[in-house]
Amino acid sequence: MSAHVGSGSWKLLGPDIQLYCDSDTCGGMRFFSYESRDQILFSGLNSIIIRYQCRNCTEAIKIFAVNINRIHSHGRDGTALKIGEYPPYGPSVPPRVISLISPDRDIFLKGRRAENQGLGIGAFAYYRRVIENQKGRLIREMGKVAERLGSPPQALSIFERAANETQFSKAVNDIKDAIPQSLLVYGQNPLSLLYGPLSEGLHAQSDEKCLELAQAIRIVLTELAERISQALKDEAELKQAVRQLLQTRNPSNNPRTEGAV
Repeated sequence: MSAHVGSGSWKLLGPDIQLYCDSDTCGGMRFFSYESRDQILFSGLNSIIIRYQCRNCTEAIKIFAVNINRIHSHGRDGTALKIGEYPPYGPSVPPRVISLISPDRDIFLKGRRAENQGLGIGAFAYYRRVIENQKGRLIREMGKVAERLGSPPQALSIFERAANETQFSKAVNDIKDAIPQSLLVYGQNPLSLLYGPLSEGLHAQSDEKCLELAQAIRIVLTELAERISQALKDEAELKQAVRQLLQTRNPSNNPRTEGAV
């Protein structure tokens, strides 16, 4: 879409478009506004950068590199070819997963793109790096849920020791009896599910099998992230609700409450 600006030149008019916004605020499909208002198209080949911004959160940015070839100097006919975009194209990832493994966000997204392209060995290798690198972070987040749910101090200390344990299998085994029921996936320790295929490695698997395992790892990791986030969110909301009810029962001029929350 373009508008004539004189002397055989045209100004590019970009419509708003719908894209997936992976910001913590949005986490879904949103309208992005065209921000590159001063793009002038001359006759012949124009290499331009187009910038879009999420209208909802105003945080997420999408940038496209486009070649536009105007065939006639006094007309709108031509061709356009996208030659690149940033952040790179790939399937959407729930914000909770990104938050859980944020130090290795880029590695995880590379794995997701490899998975989407059917590159099983590549996807498996990227996901394995993420799980191994973020083992301690995953265990500490599970420990936070246990703490919110009232686990005793001795149980909480298990999570901290396991988070610092260098041997993955030992860490997984140490916390198996301390994991809250709400974090189990069909009754199974999610870290045991993730560790199983990782311990076998790539050498004995075909690319097709690695792709199946990579998909399974992503699904279980996503489910774990959702359960951790939901457990922490539910507990925070419950505490706030209890505080509000206690304030109603206990006037502000009486600082005593029936138990601390």
